[in-house]
Amino acid sequence: MFWSALHIFEIVLWFVLAASVAYVVFFAIISLFYEKDDFAATHAKTLNYRERRFLILFPAYNEDGVILNSVDKFLYQDYPTDKFRVVVISDHMTDETNEKLRTSPITLLTPVFEKSSKAKAMQYAINYMEERERGSFDNVVVLDADNVVQPDFLHKLNILCNAGYEAIQCHRCAKNANNDVAMLDGASEEINNTIFRKAHNRLGLSSALIGSGMCFSYQLFQRNVFLLSTAGEDREMEALLLRQKVFIKYAAEIHVFDEKVSNKDNFQRQRMRWMTAQVQSLFRQLPQIPSALFHGNLNFIDKTIQQALIPRSILIVLLTLIAVVMTVVVPVWCAKWWVLLAVLLVALVIALPSQLRSATLFGKALAIPGLVIRMLKNVLHMDRKNTDFLHTTHDK
Repeated sequence: MFWSALHIFEIVLWFVLAASVAYVVFFAIISLFYEKDDFAATHAKTLNYRERRFLILFPAYNEDGVILNSVDKFLYQDYPTDKFRVVVISDHMTDETNEKLRTSPITLLTPVFEKSSKAKAMQYAINYMEERERGSFDNVVVLDADNVVQPDFLHKLNILCNAGYEAIQCHRCAKNANNDVAMLDGASEEINNTIFRKAHNRLGLSSALIGSGMCFSYQLFQRNVFLLSTAGEDREMEALLLRQKVFIKYAAEIHVFDEKVSNKDNFQRQRMRWMTAQVQSLFRQLPQIPSALFHGNLNFIDKTIQQALIPRSILIVLLTLIAVVMTVVVPVWCAKWWVLLAVLLVALVIALPSQLRSATLFGKALAIPGLVIRMLKNVLHMDRKNTDFLHTTHDK
């Protein structure tokens, strides 16, 4: 009786984990399909070309170590200077940093929030611009304080905006790989880019948002930013846009270089914020699934499924652990676990860009168990009702 019950539980557990694996495998395979030419973007380069005005937002909470370099690099855009405005929302940054920012040709805002959040910073900036320059901008770009872009960033975005895309997620990639944690974090983001962005667009589905390197039509952003209320503002924004059936374009050719976390404490803090936002999004979106089904909103349904997925690093460790235990305790049950683990690993290799597939990177996989332990600690301390902003610091 005991062994029968245990076997039933083991089979149910296998199907639960297999569901998350299947999602990764499916979109990893889709990413291999040929990408169709974007005729709208090609047309926009010639017949529809006009220089749009961009509002660039840098929400910066306690980011003294990185904000000056990011703003300085952005100002070297190969785009007319009267066609874009850089706004830094300085929250809890030093007077010294603010004074240096004031010497740059930007707009510096210094709000004081009772409880800080990225959403509040963006709302403050839009309120400020609406009071002073209503109707002056065509598009809004959101960048993190550590983000660095190339000189043709706005030129490339302008083409896609002219092509009619109201929401664009750029290709965020690592600008540092100084240790095991940073390398794995960068590789993980590239896998996300493949599965949740590139592959989705190739199926005609919306790309996932990341939180920075995002561009929206001004009216769309202004209409939705004031509806954001949690620390997972990117997931909130994405859900809002998908409910409105706004397609999110992934611009793989427009790079935004992002600083990857390089110590384990920052990794744990960052993942706590992401995991909390994921659970909050799942519970917020589930009640809206019947309506999405009724209206055939596949993008919203897909996004809700994403919130229910088990994080990949946890999947790898769980499957390995279970496969080893089954091999020792009940060998006849172990084959399906090893197969599931192998299929997941192959899918992740497929999703990883070829230039990152190296013995050096795979050697860093030994750090995954320790990072997963930190993520599991987060699960034990997670409060899905908590909306406090958890800041991830950057090493200077």
